[in-house]
Amino acid sequence: MTRNTRILMSIVYWAFVVYLFVPLLLMVLMGFKDSNFIGFPIKSWTLDWYIGVFKDSEVVSVFLYSTVIAVTSTLISLTIGTWISVLLAGRSFFGRIIIFGLTILPAVIPGIISAISFRIFANLLGIQTGMFAIIWAHAVHNVPFVVLVVMARLATLPKSHTEAAMDLGADKIVSFFRVTLPYLKPALIGAGVFCMLLSFDDFVRSFFLGGYKPTLPVLIFSKLRSGMSPEINAIATVVLVMTAVMGIWAERSMRRMGKGT
Repeated sequence: MTRNTRILMSIVYWAFVVYLFVPLLLMVLMGFKDSNFIGFPIKSWTLDWYIGVFKDSEVVSVFLYSTVIAVTSTLISLTIGTWISVLLAGRSFFGRIIIFGLTILPAVIPGIISAISFRIFANLLGIQTGMFAIIWAHAVHNVPFVVLVVMARLATLPKSHTEAAMDLGADKIVSFFRVTLPYLKPALIGAGVFCMLLSFDDFVRSFFLGGYKPTLPVLIFSKLRSGMSPEINAIATVVLVMTAVMGIWAERSMRRMGKGT
């Protein structure tokens, strides 16, 4: 690699970093502005908008509501996705490609099409809009990501481990819970955090299937309709920080468990 090529790649890299992080930095800074409107210059700074986020009972209630939906849908996705991964990994049978394709399909369908389809199907089944409908839609949408992550981890599991367990008298169920499942912990943590963030951030399906109580993205959207304000920036910054903390924790946990195994 020539020196000019390295310089060009460095310029492209740092240009991408600026493009990615400068808007986030501006969003955070606007949350400290002592004004009802966002924009430069920032003449005075305040923490009132961030304090107001934690004092606003509506925001706190909606945040907890979104968290319950994210956690529940993630647990369902992990259970179904792990079962499908074990079914498909390391074996060949008639219809395997069809099952895998149908499993991945929710991840590649455009969000608006997926949301409309879920709403029509919910009406057909008589499912009322609200928490249950949102959890159902988020779980179906997140299963493909669990399958991809868990199958990638299963591909690295030595067959000798499960064979040794079965030679010692364990059946397939005991072997799964004592050997396979512990080996899958890093993948399950990573997939779980990813699914939680997807669910927490999902606007389209939550908007179409939500009832009277909105999720956090829907609440932010409703506030945006009356104009931008530092309050929205403060809410978004709090969510951004929590997302970053969860991501860093998941990454460190996966590395630690990966080294352990």
